[in-house]
Amino acid sequence: MRLELFIPCYVEHLRPAVGLALARLLDRLGLDWTYPADQTCCGQPAYNAGHPHEALPAARNFLRRFENAELVLSPSGSCVAMLRRLHSLPGLAPAERDALAALGPRCLELSDFLVNRLGRVDLGARWPGRVAYQDSCHALRELGLADEPRRLLAAVEGLELVDASGPEHECCGFGGVYAVKLPELSVAQADERLALLAEAGADTLALTDVSCLLHLEGRARHLGRPLRALHFVEILAPPPGAGA
Repeated sequence: MRLELFIPCYVEHLRPAVGLALARLLDRLGLDWTYPADQTCCGQPAYNAGHPHEALPAARNFLRRFENAELVLSPSGSCVAMLRRLHSLPGLAPAERDALAALGPRCLELSDFLVNRLGRVDLGARWPGRVAYQDSCHALRELGLADEPRRLLAAVEGLELVDASGPEHECCGFGGVYAVKLPELSVAQADERLALLAEAGADTLALTDVSCLLHLEGRARHLGRPLRALHFVEILAPPPGAGA
């Protein structure tokens, strides 16, 4: 099995440690992977802002770079959800639409790949602390992933997985352009999530999407609340410099 990594813009530009942790984890698992260096954005920002035609260059570049990939792996439920809907963009030629529709199911979010495709839960990770997991909307509602990240975290030695989900799975408040257009509501949702985390006594927050991570981490910092926010692969991966 050869994996081709699709690394989100947020990871590349704002949290590159997540991409490096993913590489260390795949190496420890003995998997064959490559990173196409000429990849670009998945096109989601333009699509979510109501400009689907502006996402066409990104869709076509993705197709050129990944059309022959056996599996495309990404540490982002949000980006994977977008990659799977690229075939629906208006303006695509029929051949492009068909090729993207065939490629979409081969695009997998990390927890989905590890649990459902690879059949692995205990990855030999160790992490001391009380960790809460925050669902990302795309991973939960579009990809149907809820148990997979939690199972991976629960198998980590020394990690106590605490429930801070509240009465239902709430959005963190980021939502891409939602946070820009409705900042007051976005902040209020983040504050609600942070209150639940404090009530649960979590010292670390684990997420599948760096966009959600940065939103909650930034709001916690603004409020002066002690909270460590990590992409879950940063917990699963061996530390830098550790042997495979």
